[in-house]
Amino acid sequence: MDTTQFLLTIILSLSTILLLIIGLQLFFLLIELRKILKKINQVIDSFEKVGISLGHGFEEVLGFFSGLKVVLKIFDLFDKKNGKKPENK
Repeated sequence: MDTTQFLLTIILSLSTILLLIIGLQLFFLLIELRKILKKINQVIDSFEKVGISLGHGFEEVLGFFSGLKVVLKIFDLFDKKNGKKPENK
């Protein structure tokens, strides 16, 4: 075997081993990236649930105030019906 063939065989073997190591590292990196993206997705989902809960809470508060407004209008109608005039400020 020539020294040229021997050197080419050694260089090819080393580059193959190096590319194999780089490929494995890339594979492990992609696995870690997938885990991180799953965790980020869970965090985003939990923020979405909190946002929806706050939205429902605000709707309930607005419903309470609109109900209170209706009750105050009813009291105002009873006052007008009984002949009492509301005080002007």
